[in-house]
Amino acid sequence: MRTRFKPDRGLTGRMLATTFLLGLLYVVFVALLIVLTKSALVAVVIAGALLFSQYWFSDRIALYAMHGHIVTPEQAPELHGVIDRLCALADMPKPTVAIADADMPNAFATGRSPNKAVLCVTTGILRRLDANELEGVLAHELSHIAHRDVAVMTIASFLGVLAGLTTRIGLWGGFGRSRDQNATVVALTVVLVSAVVYALSFFLTRALSRYRELSADRAAAILTGHPSALASALTKVSGEIARIPSRDLRQAEAFNAFFFAPALAPGLSLSSLFATHPPLERRLDQLAGIARELGEQG
Repeated sequence: MRTRFKPDRGLTGRMLATTFLLGLLYVVFVALLIVLTKSALVAVVIAGALLFSQYWFSDRIALYAMHGHIVTPEQAPELHGVIDRLCALADMPKPTVAIADADMPNAFATGRSPNKAVLCVTTGILRRLDANELEGVLAHELSHIAHRDVAVMTIASFLGVLAGLTTRIGLWGGFGRSRDQNATVVALTVVLVSAVVYALSFFLTRALSRYRELSADRAAAILTGHPSALASALTKVSGEIARIPSRDLRQAEAFNAFFFAPALAPGLSLSSLFATHPPLERRLDQLAGIARELGEQG
């Protein structure tokens, strides 16, 4: 789908590379497990069914988990109005609009394609941001939809489940009850292979997630022409999230990869390698550079 969002060849290349590497990784993984235990076939079938369900119904699953509900233009005229303007500016289909009743200020986009996408904002972010800041956040989320990285992340983030699922089924159903002397060696081998596969897929997915957030920031800032508004929204949302009790944030942490700002964010340290989002400072520095390029005042 061609839109007026600035193309990002770096993002496209990373999505293709990540998808290829993950696919290759899991083909090798499944092949090794089939050699070790036939029960791996059961895991592959189950994981495949779950992956299909998550991909096809990702929008419904996300809304249900976040207690979100679809709203009409009559129910949320200002929100719809901003999204209408941005979609016209970007020349892209309008996604389904939803609101989640949550105090945590955030937003996310989900769906298997631009024509089946959902853009959801929390009541917390609607209360805290002004019109320009909200426009920047919504443009950021629309960029994810236009670049199709939402669907790629939905698939990539799920693939790690296969390693653990296959291992459990193998241990319980295949050689877990075997009295053969080689059973222990086989079990340890499966666990080791599974751990390596999970670790590699984890780091590949997290690296893609961090880059796509920077890409969405760039695209949104250029489309709206107001990088400072998006920077202000980032600063405000991150500050407000920091004030929310950790217990409440952990309940939403599973959606970190899809949020505008992470529920729990690491600092500038080795932990950044495990993060779904780049550090706030890096995002703000990038937006400041775009503002200078565009000659934005204030």
